[in-house]
Order: sequence, then C-alpha cells, then structure tokens
Amino acid sequence: MPAAAPLRERLARALQGSWNGRGALSTALLPAAWGFAAIAALRRRLFVHGVRETSRLPVPVVVVGNLVAGGAGKTPTVIAIAALLRDHGYVPGIVSRGYGRASTGVVAVAPDATAARVGDEPLLLQRRTGAPVVVGADRVAAGHALLQAHPEVDVVLGDDGLQHLALERDVEVIVFDERGAGNGRLLPAGPLRERVPARLGPRQLVLYNAATATTPLPGFMARRALAGVVALADWWAGKAPTPAALAALRDREVVAVAGLARPERFFDLLRANGLVVVECALGDHDDFARLPWPASASDVVVTEKDAVKLPLTRAFGTRVWVAQLDFAPEAAFATALLRLLPPPRAGASSASPTDPHGNAIA
Repeated sequence: MPAAAPLRERLARALQGSWNGRGALSTALLPAAWGFAAIAALRRRLFVHGVRETSRLPVPVVVVGNLVAGGAGKTPTVIAIAALLRDHGYVPGIVSRGYGRASTGVVAVAPDATAARVGDEPLLLQRRTGAPVVVGADRVAAGHALLQAHPEVDVVLGDDGLQHLALERDVEVIVFDERGAGNGRLLPAGPLRERVPARLGPRQLVLYNAATATTPLPGFMARRALAGVVALADWWAGKAPTPAALAALRDREVVAVAGLARPERFFDLLRANGLVVVECALGDHDDFARLPWPASASDVVVTEKDAVKLPLTRAFGTRVWVAQLDFAPEAAFATALLRLLPPPRAGASSASPTDPHGNAIA
C-alpha cells in the first residue's frame, strides 16, 4: 500500500475539510481571516488609487484564476481557452508564475524544459497547447518577454493571475469547482482568497466545472470527464490517450497517484470509469523525488500534471498510465469571451501548433 501522507499534508486536508462548514476550527480562525481580509483590501486599494503601478501589455490579456484556494480547474481552463482562441484565428501566448520551480526571474518554457526548472503546470500548458509560455513572478515582465520573443502573439492568457493586480486585463475568467464559495469565509477560516463580488463586472466571466457548484454569480458550465489513458512512454512521444486503453483497466486494481490540491476529484473520475482505485494522494506540485507507489504495483495511473515530472530516463518497474482530462466550456462561454476581445490581428496565422515531436495538436 502507498505510504501514509506526511503530517503536513494531513493537516492541510483537515483544514480544507473545515471549509465545508462553519464549525469550531473555522470559527477559531476568524481573527486571522479578518487580518487577511484587511491586508487584501489594502493591497487592492493601493492599485486602485495608483499608489502601486499597473501596466498594460500591447495586446489583450485574458486572466484565468479562482477566488478559492487550491485547484479549481485553472489549468484545464487555460488549455481550453487557448484552443478556443486559436480556432477563431488568434495566436495565444501564456504567462504563468511557475510555482515551485528552481529557476528565478523570467524564463521561457522550452519544449525540452524540465518541471523542476519551469514548474509542472507551465510545462504541461506548453505541451498541451503548443503556445509559447513564459514564467515569472512578475507577470508584466513575463508578458513583455513573451511578446518580444513571439511578436506573432495577439492575445496573452494569464494563468492563475486573478490576484496579480499589476497586470491590467481585458477579461477575467473566474473558475469554480464543486466547492463553490465554500463556507463563504476568507483564508484561513475558509477557502476564499478574496470575497465573492455581489455582481460581476462588465469584463468578468464565471466558469463552473461542476454541476453542484453554487455561488450568487451567473456563469457558464464546462464539461469535465476523462478522455482516456495512454502509456507514459507514448504520452511523452505525443500520442493521444484512448477510451479503449481506459476501458482495458476496468475492474482492475490500479494505484492512482495525484499531486493535486484536490486529488479526490481525480480518484472519483477513475472510479466513475470502472477502475478499482488504491488512492495515493500527494501534496500539490509534489516533485516525485521518490516514487510514491509500492514496487508490487502492476498498474499506476497518474495525471498529466504529474507525468511531466516522470522522465523516461527513470526506471519505474511497473506500468505507468497517464490520464488526460476532457474539458470543454459550453458554446455560450466562447461567444461571451469573444465579444469582450477585439478581432484577431490581420494576417495572424491560425496554423495548428505542434508538440515537441512535431505532431499536430488538435
């Protein structure tokens, strides 16, 4: 059986569990939440009143983020929006913080980059979209570096940039999962990074990726399912997952490994497809310095976010499968987003991007 989660991870999950209601732990943390709220409000006012500078890029910026802590589906949303924009003639580029990376400053994500250098999510974004990706804590500097290196880019996607107020944006896409706004309290008494607004601004869109998500805000729905699985070596070679490979694992015991903020969503998807799951939940952005599954495991299923940290030069001693998410917003979302953007630049190329092996990305 997989090793028990470290104490830090168990404590983090206990805290997250308290955000489902307003029990004793959440209530005890209210003073800290009030302090967090005061700091967040002061920071926002500094930008609103010009005490802290904001900057605009020479192309439209679409920021994707969430009001709740943890993974609400930002990365698949960025992937879906990049495909949507390209289908309508735009040439998207992506800027991201690159959480957990060993490098500093502004760094372009090359196809042969490692997750340790640029971060797991930026590397996945580059592989899945074929779009140029630049990471940097300073999103403004990252955006300028992106446009200097890729002048063909005519719209920039900001991954997890909702609270990065220095970068002006033309559109904000706020993502919610099944938690909605949780207990409605700010960190650490609840999951909110900032309060849910009473109403949306004219350039804000909400995307729900779970039918059970509830907030006062109107929004659009996204389909979230598994597209299939593919062997790790084939995934690195650019081959697509297949439903048939996923079906072949039904009724078989697999170790499901997930270094995600909310690993239970991944486990539930696998079970919904008939797999017998032995859960192996890791911390978000786990570096896989040590393989977490037992040597006796015959089949292991990982997410794409974790697959980028499992190079083929490493010995695994078991069959490793990569599960890919099938994520797509409803058509009305595309219509609403495109209405908020200027037309694509004249003469912009809409050619299909390619992965690191030259294969066309659908």
